[in-house]
Parts: sequence; structure tokens; C-alpha cells
Amino acid sequence: MWQVLGQASVLKLMECSLEMGRLSHAYLLVGPQGIGKMTLALNLAQVVNCEAPEEGSKARKEPCGQCSQCQRIASGKHPDVQVLGLASGEGGEGKSKISIERIRELQQAASLSAFESKYRVFIIDGAEHLSLEAANCLLKTLEEPPPNVLLILLTVDDEPLLPTLRSRCQRIELRPMPIEKVAETLISRWEVERGKAQTLAHLSQGCLGRALTLHTDEEALQRRMEKLDELTGLAEAPLETRFAYAKELASLFPKSRGAVQDVLSLWLSWWRDLLLTKGDVVEYVTNLDFRELLSIHAERYSFQQIKGFIGDLRSTREGLEQNVNPRLALEVLMLSLPKPVD
Repeated sequence: MWQVLGQASVLKLMECSLEMGRLSHAYLLVGPQGIGKMTLALNLAQVVNCEAPEEGSKARKEPCGQCSQCQRIASGKHPDVQVLGLASGEGGEGKSKISIERIRELQQAASLSAFESKYRVFIIDGAEHLSLEAANCLLKTLEEPPPNVLLILLTVDDEPLLPTLRSRCQRIELRPMPIEKVAETLISRWEVERGKAQTLAHLSQGCLGRALTLHTDEEALQRRMEKLDELTGLAEAPLETRFAYAKELASLFPKSRGAVQDVLSLWLSWWRDLLLTKGDVVEYVTNLDFRELLSIHAERYSFQQIKGFIGDLRSTREGLEQNVNPRLALEVLMLSLPKPVD
């Protein structure tokens, strides 16, 4: 069965395509982190290679999850299913682009017959990080796909992708679930206490995978609280302290770009919550467990200050994606941090 939750329309589309034998050779799965893109990609790899017969149907419409093919794909031990992305290969998260060498390796593998299944499946996680050379190289494979090869591109944002590359994939967008539905799913399927489920649902912003990660990793919640404490403390800290923090964050950037972007995303959620709290729209607050502190801080900033710093945060994130000097960008952000009014 499908493991993706809250994406009924997407699954219906996939089942119709499978039943009618109109599976695309390439899919572009678009959606926020934790929405279920990788789960859907692995489910697709399973269903096209599933060994269990579908009673009364010409083709399977969902993976059985029990046969050898399905289980080995789920465990990441199938030779015909490969996942590549920024974390693959030497250099790990410090790499900023998926190189042309990685795509050439993919092309070489795609030209070979499957070892023990019907389809060879290649999943590119973080396709927005393809270098221009890698994207053009991949385009050749998308234009003339080898038989029995399925390419699945995953991305948070498909705007950075080449238009020609996007046009040669079937685009499928996975949308966040309603907050209440995430909370009810956590309660009914994972027996999460209601108060915690509500908090996790708001923090996940409708992405069930993100909510489950926070539920199973208590240290992640603790780290989040520590980072928010740093943020609220920096607002009143002297410039030397702010610059020291910017230096520390910038030194982390070459090793783990994702970790720095996660910090900025957390800050962005906090300042967005301040704006919502000040506008008395608290039902849409993300950091639900900080409501009292948000109310206190919202009184200490003007709408103009909050909106201005939200813009600065977004500009910093975009700049880091475009490889600006991280220390300079973060120091400028520290200079723009508004001073609260007592």
C-alpha cells in the first residue's frame, strides 16, 4: 500500500496512470521538506517493480510492501534503485551543487539493463541544486530516455530548474495537509498526546513527515528552543555579541549549508509569528508553545520593524543560496536586527 498520507489526489493520479499503462518516464515531485516526496518516490519504485500479482487488474495500482522487491527498496538495499543528492559522495552537505560527474555516472548506470527487476529507478533528491552543466547533461537523458528507466526529481522549489528540464518531466505538487488533520493523524496513528500533537502540527506547517521527525527526536525540539533563546537574546545583545554569533554561523556554512538555512527558517517562523500575534491572528502561529513569549515580544516592536526584518531574513536566505559571502551576509543581518522598545 501507499505510505504517503494526506495526498489523496496525487495518489489517485498515480493509480490512474499505472492502471492505464501511461506511466511517465520522468516525474518532478515538488513540495516542502517533510511533505513526503521521498516516500512517494520510493513507493513509485516499489510499484513498478512489485512482484505480487494484482487480482482482477492488468497492472498494479499500489505497492504490496511485502514482496522481496518492495522490502529491499524500502530498506535502501536494491541495486536497481539509486538515490543521489548533495549528501552523496565526498564532501557531504558542504557541497553546494550536484556535479556533472554525478549525472554522468547516472547516465552510465541507466544505459545498463536492470540487475534483477523490471525498472531501474533513479531519484535525484534536491534537484534544484543541479549545476548548470549537470542539468544540461541530465536533459539529454530526459529527451531520449532508455527503456525501463524511471527518473524521479525531488525539489522544494522547481523555479531554479531549467525550463527545458521541467517541461520534460510530469510535475506533481505535494501540498501541506491542514494543521488539524496533521494533529488528528498524530493522535490516531501514533497515539501522540493531544497538546503535543497540536504543537507538532503547527511546527510542521502541514508536513506530516516533519511532525513525525520532531515527535521521535526530542533533542530536535530542545535544539529548537535553544536556537529561539539565542534569537531573542541577540535582539538586546551588543554588536560585538551579534557579530560573534554571525562568525560562528558563517563558519558552519561550508560544512552544512542546510543547518544554517534551517536556523534562518526558524528565525523567519518566529518573526512571522510576531507579525501574526501583533495583528491578532494567533490561530496561524507556528510556534504554538511560545504564545505567551510571542505576545510579550510583539508589544516591543512596531509593524514596520517586524516586516522589515522579515524582508531582511528572506534576502539573506536568497543570498546564501546564490553563494554570497556568508559571514558578510550574516553580519549585515545582525546589523539590521531591530532593537526592541521598552
